Amino acid sequence: MPKKYPRNMVGYGSKDPKIIWPSKAKLALQIVLNYEEGAENNILHGDAHSETFLSEIIGAKPIKGRHINMESFYEYGSRRGFWRLHKLFQEKKIPITIFGVAMALERNPDICEIIKKSNYEIACHGWRWIDYQNIKKSTEKKHMKKAIKTMKKIFGSRPLGWYTGRCSPNTRDLVFDDGGFLYDSDSYSDDLPYWEFKKNKKQLIIPYTLDNNDMRFATNQGFNSGDQFYTYLKDSFDSLYEEGKTNPKMMSVGLHCRLIGRPGRIQSLKKFLDYVLKFDDIWICKRIDIAKHWIKNYSNI
Repeated sequence: MPKKYPRNMVGYGSKDPKIIWPSKAKLALQIVLNYEEGAENNILHGDAHSETFLSEIIGAKPIKGRHINMESFYEYGSRRGFWRLHKLFQEKKIPITIFGVAMALERNPDICEIIKKSNYEIACHGWRWIDYQNIKKSTEKKHMKKAIKTMKKIFGSRPLGWYTGRCSPNTRDLVFDDGGFLYDSDSYSDDLPYWEFKKNKKQLIIPYTLDNNDMRFATNQGFNSGDQFYTYLKDSFDSLYEEGKTNPKMMSVGLHCRLIGRPGRIQSLKKFLDYVLKFDDIWICKRIDIAKHWIKNYSNI
């Protein structure tokens, strides 16, 4: 067995840290809305084929031309889904983090203006909504820099959170090298934030979720009804809330405008929000809030 193994299989292990969230909350609940529409694979964007991922066509085949149906699924997210979700979050007074793809945001000034006026965090979800696994590190670096520059131009300040999603083995190094992100969310490995180290630098990781995520409406063996989504979210919440009586954790929920924004799905999200809002000992927050709390109080664990 090699002496140096690049993965961390231990984490906090048996020494789970005793975390104190603001107001001694038993659970930190964080909701992410992904905004990707208009930055997906499309020959109009210079790509070789159409998008295949996270639409109403499960297992879609790439088309070397315009896939009009696929385009319209994504357009639904920006034209209708976002606004339906925005109305819900405003009515329920829910602070959210938006994982925004810079190219997509650049195409929709109306949504950018609403984000500016709302109690939302805008984190960077890259320049493009594509798979970076086999893209050159130099290209990925250029895309990261372009995304930061674009979002700074739109919102007046650079983003402090990063999430690629379909990342590469180089992504974490690029986040380290940039040095301007308070947190990176390209991880699913824990129910608490943690630190990663590179030489004399450290980077806060706030894990995300692909299970408490509406993407499973668009994957094999995923959710085929809102009731399944609601039940899964509620069970996750109940489990973590119970653990939080002694060892508080965090729970992430991932959403997409074109998926949960459909009329037949948004009711499950409404039910979940109504359920959690009955609790007065949880902290519903943005990811940047978690990052700042962790940096202030847990910089040495």
